[in-house]
Amino acid sequence: MANILNFSRLRRTPPQGGSSEVAGFLQDFSIEVMPRTAAKIDDFRAILPAGTRVYVAHIDGFEFDDMLATARRLVDEGFQVMPHFPARGIIDRNDLRNRIAAYSDVGVRQALVLAGGIDKPHGAYSDSMQLLETGLFDEFGFTDLHVAGHPEGNMDIDPDGSTTHVTHALQWKNDFQTRTDARMAIATQFCFESQPVIDWCDRLRENGITLPVHIGVAGPAKLQTMIKFAMACGVGPSLRVLQKRATDLSKLVLPFEPDQILSELAAHKARNPDFAVERVHFFPLGGITKTTEYVSGATSTENIRARA
Repeated sequence: MANILNFSRLRRTPPQGGSSEVAGFLQDFSIEVMPRTAAKIDDFRAILPAGTRVYVAHIDGFEFDDMLATARRLVDEGFQVMPHFPARGIIDRNDLRNRIAAYSDVGVRQALVLAGGIDKPHGAYSDSMQLLETGLFDEFGFTDLHVAGHPEGNMDIDPDGSTTHVTHALQWKNDFQTRTDARMAIATQFCFESQPVIDWCDRLRENGITLPVHIGVAGPAKLQTMIKFAMACGVGPSLRVLQKRATDLSKLVLPFEPDQILSELAAHKARNPDFAVERVHFFPLGGITKTTEYVSGATSTENIRARA
């Protein structure tokens, strides 16, 4: 049996500018895993606080049985599990029902509903709104339904570079929350710069979108790894943060850590309590353990006192 550690005992140097602001900002963070990366962790209770929300990412080509087994294991270990439901990868209503029912049977009551990174739909659905409209999540007692957000735009949805269709979709989802019992939030793509996030959140409010935002942040990783994932995922203008770092030979071999974006967003939240960002959602691009150790250091009371 794995040696169960107390999460609060894990230590590392906190982010530059790390403070009680950053620690508070990281409370109730969530993290994303895939079946193949989750399999490398003996016991998540050794590296995550009890009850942490864990998203189980569905990448095209993964077997659903692997997704379900990962979800079952995480539920059994005491975590809130939120699997992806990619609309373009679901064949029809019966396929959707079977997936929801299977997750429900292992204790899952949360879902990230999104279009999915597939160019051509495999079946009847092409967007997340079609899945929400089925009513099947409510039928099986799902209480939390998150949707995708793109602070720097999404060229698949708005190829002209605008945010017209993305904004319209989020307005529809905002209205969906008001007419249902679902607890909803926007879980975003990862970014590397704070200002695009702040500006995007301001635009959400201007367009009447009041859903809380769970901002995507990339966990520590080699710079080359970070750039590869950023390019593949269509990260926008904030990619310049990585490109600038890549020109500094003294930093090229060092891991990239999200110190700056977290410190700046935490400070903005402290100054503006109504800022839409409610939680941080980590993409562990450099490995799950590296990310959890990073968060542990950033939220450690002892490390915060040492910086004071």
